[in-house]
Amino acid sequence: MIVAFSVSPMGDGESVAPAVARAVRVVRESGLPNRTDAMFTTVEGEWDEVMDVLRRAVEAAGEGASRVSLTLKADIRDGVTDGLTSKVEAVEQELAQGD
Repeated sequence: MIVAFSVSPMGDGESVAPAVARAVRVVRESGLPNRTDAMFTTVEGEWDEVMDVLRRAVEAAGEGASRVSLTLKADIRDGVTDGLTSKVEAVEQELAQGD
């Protein structure tokens, strides 16, 4: 499965960078394939391992906050590995054909 998520504490000032960094650190230390961009962190793996990392990332982001906001999108598909790379490569191939 591939999960894209965004997490941030609520009511904790204007900048959420420290909280997001704590969450991203959990994801990166998990060893699962992942990417972070301006809006989401995406992680790939088996259901149980991804959900465990997601839970720990949410807990890390919410340290010291009474409320946390989580946005999640999941692509659950058996038999697919390296979807983080292969999906992007497929789109890039299509774009290259249009040149």
